[in-house]
Amino acid sequence: MTDTPRSTDTLSAADARRIALGAQGFSRRRPQNPSPRHAHAAMARMGVLQIDSVNVFARSHYMPLYSRLGSYEPAMLDRTFMSRSSRYVEYLAHEATFLPVEDWPLWRFRREGFARKYDPEWHGDRARTLQRVREVLHAQGPSRPADIRDEAPRNRGPWWDWDDVKHALEHLWRTGEVAIAGREGFERRYALAEHVVPREVLGHEIAVDDAIRELVRRAARSHGVATAADLADYYRIRDRVAVQTAVQELVDAGELRPVRVRGWERGGRPIPAWLHTEAAIPRRIGATALLTPFDPVVWFRERALRAFELDYRIEIYTPAAKRRFGYYSLPVLVGDRIAARIDLKADRAAGVLRVQSAWWEPQADPVADVERIAAELRTAAGWQGLDGISVAQWGDATDELHAALDADGAVTRHAGPRDEVVA
Repeated sequence: MTDTPRSTDTLSAADARRIALGAQGFSRRRPQNPSPRHAHAAMARMGVLQIDSVNVFARSHYMPLYSRLGSYEPAMLDRTFMSRSSRYVEYLAHEATFLPVEDWPLWRFRREGFARKYDPEWHGDRARTLQRVREVLHAQGPSRPADIRDEAPRNRGPWWDWDDVKHALEHLWRTGEVAIAGREGFERRYALAEHVVPREVLGHEIAVDDAIRELVRRAARSHGVATAADLADYYRIRDRVAVQTAVQELVDAGELRPVRVRGWERGGRPIPAWLHTEAAIPRRIGATALLTPFDPVVWFRERALRAFELDYRIEIYTPAAKRRFGYYSLPVLVGDRIAARIDLKADRAAGVLRVQSAWWEPQADPVADVERIAAELRTAAGWQGLDGISVAQWGDATDELHAALDADGAVTRHAGPRDEVVA
């Protein structure tokens, strides 16, 4: 059930959370049999799906659909998003993301920005490498970097230890001459854009002001209620003046409405916010979900802190002995609250889901939340094809979580990463 936002211009913090989660699909029940139709609907609400290579539990782009749809077949995502016949392409629409192929024209301004900034670096031998890569792609069609390297000069440079072929492909992708024509495993296949993007889409041009206004409109719809900073971050639009201009145009068009959210303040003053006119206030959020760090609900740290009281950083690059919560801790949504964060590892050789650490957030209700989180971990283990669960002893939620999981005495304890570091 949902309510239409009241005519007042003030929302409670709880209303804002429910609006945000409803806009992202968390007010809906998970389908019994998730299908591509459900994946497309979830993508329509999110707009983009961020890609990440870290695979300790599951790669990040598999997680948002799991969070919203429950246990689906990962091969369904591969077919839907990463096949050559996919209706999606990859581009830097937040970071690297999947996005609908018909959105290709919206990113002309970003591609041209990359060209202005980086084209001057490609001269001399590097310009010849670019041309040779173009020629190979024209002759061979979709190709992995390894398929091209034997056909082009191979001179290793300092950038991430990539060779010039890989750099040329990435540059041509950023500037729009090349598109991603699916993946093999996690490895991209590159192709000339005209071999991937339909001709009528490739030839469609959108002016920068129109593109930014459309992206701000979409960000507002995906957030439900948002500040200007939230709207700018969703698609990483750095021109804040252009964002403010777009917001005002959408207000004038009746698509956004200025609101005040109690608790959304800076220096004791309210932060201006806007409500999308299609947004509804769910009467409750019944979801329990593990969120990737790159889920739109939490990927912008400022918004996560303001809206969900979640002070969140991933600790991948933090030395192990200095990590507070774990290598890749996942926020845990219970209802409209972030109740915990849990660091998970899929030990595929042992067939075990390892809870490396688990911590309560200040807004948690441990007695009420622990059973729901335990049930979600059982679902997550099954989704990843893991038969067992083991809980480390690092974190103030691990004892309660182990007790809730260990109804039949089958859930083990293990030394967590912090224990190993201390030892």
